Amino acid sequence: EIARLGYMAPRLREAAKLAGPQGRQRSGVGGRGSGESHTELDKRKIRDRIAELQLEIIAMDAERKTQRARRQEREGLAGVALVGYTNAGKSTLMRALTGSEVLIANKLFATLDTTVRALHPESVPRVLVSDTVGFIKNLPHGLVASFKSTLEEALDASLLLHVIDASDPGFERQIEVTDKVLEEIGANVVPRLRIFNKIDHVGDATAQAECEAALRAQYPDCVVMSARRPEDVAKLHAAIVTFFQQDQVEDELFLPWSAQQLRGEIYANCQVLEERADGEGAFFRVRGALDAMKGLREQFGHHLLLGS
Repeated sequence: EIARLGYMAPRLREAAKLAGPQGRQRSGVGGRGSGESHTELDKRKIRDRIAELQLEIIAMDAERKTQRARRQEREGLAGVALVGYTNAGKSTLMRALTGSEVLIANKLFATLDTTVRALHPESVPRVLVSDTVGFIKNLPHGLVASFKSTLEEALDASLLLHVIDASDPGFERQIEVTDKVLEEIGANVVPRLRIFNKIDHVGDATAQAECEAALRAQYPDCVVMSARRPEDVAKLHAAIVTFFQQDQVEDELFLPWSAQQLRGEIYANCQVLEERADGEGAFFRVRGALDAMKGLREQFGHHLLLGS
């Protein structure tokens, strides 16, 4: 709401000029002080509301940090945040990656509250995907703080998906805006994958192929796709999972028949590559994060015997 109000405030005077004297008389909404025009009244109301919301943000920031810490500690989840310019297709991509319904609207500030869903199909490690407010060009410095409260998921994420509208002629400027805002909130150090979305909006198959070739030449590690093509979404899903599995290790676990009630914990914390059994119990060849392996040792103690 702060972002919306801040965006509206400087445009009130311009709107009043266009409306003329009669429009200025109608623009105010009660409470006008002596010598105060309707436009000045509207601007004062906006300033008062912004001040009130800024106090709420301070309290909300503390609560969000507590909630995220609890969630991450409890779940041990990996985090991905979608960032990018307004109308780049982030919400559509969010729905495609998570199988969840999220707000999709072609307007400024359509996604003001951070939405968090699990990557689907689920992977090991389990990945949380968050959608954030879309950026706009020439973002006033005073609005960075209000945007930051909705962008803090980007600060906590292990991977940023920078979603870009490949069909927009001004996408290069939009990339600059997004990069600048991410730097201002301190998220420029988070690993980032550029996603050129809406390639299907470029033109026919030939035009799309030419555009994709040009994008890959300019941005070698980018992903060119359409969030509405299941095969493209599947490739991005695989790239996300690969990112989080790159530092995982393989190991072999043995679980005696007397402790098979713990079998579910192995599947929940590791990717089981192979399972076989003998008269003593079950063997599991698994891949997972080193921390997850250590956690299994600590949780199961003598029940779980590990190999190398």
